[in-house]
Amino acid sequence: MAYADRMENVAVLGAAGKMGSGIVLLAALEIADLRLDSGAAPPEFTLHAVDVVGPALEGLLKYVSDQARRAAEKKTVWLRKAYESRADLVENEEVIRQYVADVLSVVRPSTRLEAAYDAKLVFEAVNENPDLKVQILSQVKAHGRPDAWFLTNTSSIPISELNDRVGLDGRIIGFHFYNPPAVQKLVELIRAQATVPELAEFAGEFAKKLRKTVVPSRDVAGFIGNGHFMRDALFAVSEVERLAAEFGFAGAVYAVNKVSQDFLVRPMGIFQLVDYVGLDVCQSILGVMSERLAGGGLRSPLIDRLISLGVRGGQFPDGSQKDGLLKYEKGRPAGVFDPDKKAYLPFADITPRCDERLGPPPSAFKPWKAVIQMSERGAFLDGYFRELKAMGTLGGDLAKRYGRKSHEIGLGLVKDGVAAREEDVNTVLLTGFYHAYGPINGYFD
Repeated sequence: MAYADRMENVAVLGAAGKMGSGIVLLAALEIADLRLDSGAAPPEFTLHAVDVVGPALEGLLKYVSDQARRAAEKKTVWLRKAYESRADLVENEEVIRQYVADVLSVVRPSTRLEAAYDAKLVFEAVNENPDLKVQILSQVKAHGRPDAWFLTNTSSIPISELNDRVGLDGRIIGFHFYNPPAVQKLVELIRAQATVPELAEFAGEFAKKLRKTVVPSRDVAGFIGNGHFMRDALFAVSEVERLAAEFGFAGAVYAVNKVSQDFLVRPMGIFQLVDYVGLDVCQSILGVMSERLAGGGLRSPLIDRLISLGVRGGQFPDGSQKDGLLKYEKGRPAGVFDPDKKAYLPFADITPRCDERLGPPPSAFKPWKAVIQMSERGAFLDGYFRELKAMGTLGGDLAKRYGRKSHEIGLGLVKDGVAAREEDVNTVLLTGFYHAYGPINGYFD
């Protein structure tokens, strides 16, 4: 079955979620472009957007409409050629409106899983719960097309496990978009041992059409991205526990978050990143990895306790950050939740003593946003980390410990065969997490 034929009938499961909505948008744009490319008598293309939350599907359509307009504005020259036979489309605005209408016309919102039964291609983007994924995929498999292909957005569950439990005979592949899918360039591609070659070829072509950077990962729980991120976060928690006697819990969280962001030149501190992903999501991923990897132990009693107290993080529907381990004001961290006091302690009560104790970052310090825009980023980072390594302050020592651990985790992913090359680990952190440098480097070895 040719690429365009496979795209004629697509379903996205979990379509109104933050990952699913992005997948719907990307698939709808691709389908609309294929339909325009197919000539005067195009086949019927359909994209079933399936989600159990009906009202959220209305928000999905608005999101797709708004983003399709932005996409159209960036490719008006191509669209004018695609619509050149339409004498009624004269002005650019008319072309843009028509394209948005064409994108929306392929999307069929539904709260019923039955809508996916005729799909030739099924994207699965439901919650990171193995049993839930198996239940939903099994229902589609039992009633759907026998030749349907499945692309799962799981970020941690082995693809072979889903294949075997559902009985898909290799008709599944891991296609892990990063959040948000419409913006993030990275896709982790994970083949199960049984994945049929034609599906792997299709997935590669689809990623190329979307202009994604593809990094293959071995089919090991957590893959490359969460293989590093979860261990990175657990090390940060262990540092909080080690520092709490001196700084207090809230002060230790602030200190580790600050060091991981400022001293290590990252886009956000580690606990801000945990909040962004969601503590409940992190808990699910850690559970999956701990149960499936030799040695286990990848759990966090702190995250479990915070969730039991109702602290979850994540985003509101408009994309703004919810309070998690950190409290946010105008999108910026402003406090730390103390589980003993069951309340947020403002930074104003924490930062003076902590900042004095940590000491300043290297004199060459520049914030992450400035560093990633540098044309000579490598030279800057070489000098910056030489200075950092020579520092004897507490902040400098914490940064060196943290950097060495990140380096060690990255090397471990290569040693264990999760990543084929050191470059793959670095690409995931550079592209998927927007780091200014990869974890496997000469700065902390």
